[in-house]
This record gives sequence, structure tokens and C-alpha cells, in this order.
Amino acid sequence: MNPSGSGWINKFGFLVSGDAVSFQDFTALYDTLKKTGFVYGINIAIPDFITPEHSLSEDEMAKVNLLNALYGTFRLQTRESDFERFLSLVFQFYKDLKVSHSSLLNKILTGSKTSAQLEKLIDSRVYLADNLISKTFNRIITNSLLCLDIFLFKRYLGGSREIRKEAESLEYLTINISYHALSSKEKSKSDERLAELFAASLSFIASDAKRFDGTYREKLQIDGDRYEHRYLLDIACMTVWEDKSLGYSESEFIFDLGKNLGFSDGQVARSMDETKSFFAKNADSIPFLKDTNAAVQLYDSMVKVVNKLILRNSKRLQKELSESKELVFLLSKSTVKDLSPEEKKRVQNQLIDIFKSIPSLAIFILPGGAVLLPIFIKMIPKLLPSSFDENRVEK
Repeated sequence: MNPSGSGWINKFGFLVSGDAVSFQDFTALYDTLKKTGFVYGINIAIPDFITPEHSLSEDEMAKVNLLNALYGTFRLQTRESDFERFLSLVFQFYKDLKVSHSSLLNKILTGSKTSAQLEKLIDSRVYLADNLISKTFNRIITNSLLCLDIFLFKRYLGGSREIRKEAESLEYLTINISYHALSSKEKSKSDERLAELFAASLSFIASDAKRFDGTYREKLQIDGDRYEHRYLLDIACMTVWEDKSLGYSESEFIFDLGKNLGFSDGQVARSMDETKSFFAKNADSIPFLKDTNAAVQLYDSMVKVVNKLILRNSKRLQKELSESKELVFLLSKSTVKDLSPEEKKRVQNQLIDIFKSIPSLAIFILPGGAVLLPIFIKMIPKLLPSSFDENRVEK
């Protein structure tokens, strides 16, 4: 399954047809979402029953996890498995949630209700950036508060018809808790990046209208069910532990919050231990914890983008390359020696011709797209037959 290609939702629907994959209760669903990192807003895995053709990027994993969570909630709340009915309910849910912040999204919500349209809708929920360049090179592009959609969909299927108002309330609680959790500790650069990520992920309340005050504590004892409270506690634990330390004031904040949410000290400690374990296993995969300069971040982002484009279009690239013997020769030559300026120009012109025939590679022919070509050329020999690379060492 390729979450960046059309038809991936239909493939998901096929995989979950019947009773092949189901959750016994919402606890099982929540624990799965926590294991994949979806609860923390850091997607590092997808459900075991899905086998992607290529390794997935964080935003692709977020899309799969969001759809899986929505469908799992649908099955638990309705006791049904009709995928078409699920699609219909998801469209109506997002329409009533009034997330149409753009004309394109508004058309999606008011137009035809198909899996292809849902793919665009899920894209709009996952990505924070609004344009191709930002989506491509911004390291923080994935909505970190997607888990709120699951709790709101659960409420919606349970009969709530003031879902937008409830969304505002739940988001208000989440952002206040994260802010006060950050305020209970000494600030670091990763704290600042985490705060930026939360602020950029807000969908239902304006970022310039947040009220960070103590009244949110009173609302904790009124709003939400135990799973929402588990989520709020987990978010707080993640926020205080992302620097891998827990001081007295942070510990005091977490246990006081747990008491407000109705949890025992033992339950709070267990949530904290699970958070520590998650960070210990996945620290290298969490973008906002990497303290690198802007140039390194940009280069890393470009490498990931080009690698993703190559993998997603490998078959078509192989076909196009097979029809250009000169290009294959020059690319192979570039792996062992520098090309002359004239040869580099021929490579660039022929690659651009290929990019024109593959729509998803259009970024290479945009103004400035040529800066990606060296990265592309460095990676493309992996697609060529081994006979073209005499110095390749088989491992």
C-alpha cells in the first residue's frame, strides 16, 4: 500500500474487509495508537496488518494511522463493518466539524463522497503546510493533534451534534495542558520546537486567542471520558519528558494533573514509564528533538523527499531510463568519476525530459528544482542494472 498514491484508501478497505482486523474494545485501539506514536503526535510505525511496498515517511504513517483509528472507532461504536457507510459518516463528521479552512477542502466536503475525495480530506488534516514547497522542505509538516479527531469522531458517533463546540473545548484543554507542562520545567530548544508544533497544529481555536490560565483544571473534571483523560495525561507526560529528565516541579505537575483527571498515582506512574520507554526506543526518529542547524535540516529534508520520489516511481523510472542509453551511461559514469560540464548539461536536460513524463516528479522542473538534481543523481544508480556499475560491491 502506498499512502502517497491514489487508491490507497480502497486498498485499506480491502485489507480490513470482514472481521480480519478488529479491536476488542477502545482500550485495545488506544494502546495500538500509542504503540505507533499516533497518540503522541509522533508517527513511527503503522498497524502490523498493513505491509507497505516501501518504507513510509512520517506523514504517510500519520495518514494510515488516522484512517485506521477512524475506522476502528467506527466499528467499535456502530458494531458495523460496512466500509462505504464508514466513508459516508467520516465525510459528514468533518463537514459538521467545519474544518473547511480552504476553498478546495470546502469542495471536497460538499462534493462527491468517494474514497479519492477522502484521500484529499485526510491529506488536509495531516499536513500543516498549505503549499508544495512548504510541504516538501518544512521538517514540521505533520499535525501533532490528529488524535483529537478520533475522540471527536467517537463523540459524534455517540450522538453529539455540537461537535465543533466540543472540538474547541477539547483542543483548548490540550493546548493549555501542554503549555503548563512546559511552564513547569526549564526551557530548552526542543521545548521551543515542541511548542511551535502544538501551536501550528491548532485547528479549532485561534493561536492568538489562547487563554493560558488555571481555569482549565476546573473543566477537566467536567469534560471528556476516560480515554480522553488518558490522552491528556499522555500528552503532558510526553511534554515534560521530551528532554529525558523529570524534575521535582514537573513531577508535581504531572501527579496533580493526574489527580484532576481521576487517575491514581500508580496509573500516572505507568503513563510516565510508557512515555519514557517510547522516547528511549525512538529518540532518533523524533524530528523536533534533533538539534541541527538550518542548513543540515534543509539538506536532510531534501534527501528524504528525493529518496521518497525515487522509491515511489522506481518502476516508471526504470522504464524511462531503459529508453535512454546515453543517460544510463552518463549516470553510471558519474558514480566513478566527475562528469564534464557538457556531460552534466546533457544529464540535466535528459532528466528533465523524464520528469515531464512523470507528474509526481514535477518538483524537479519547478524554478530552483535543479538544486535537487545532484541528490537525485547520487541515488539513481541504485535503480540501474548492476552491469552498468562495475564498481558496485554486492552485500
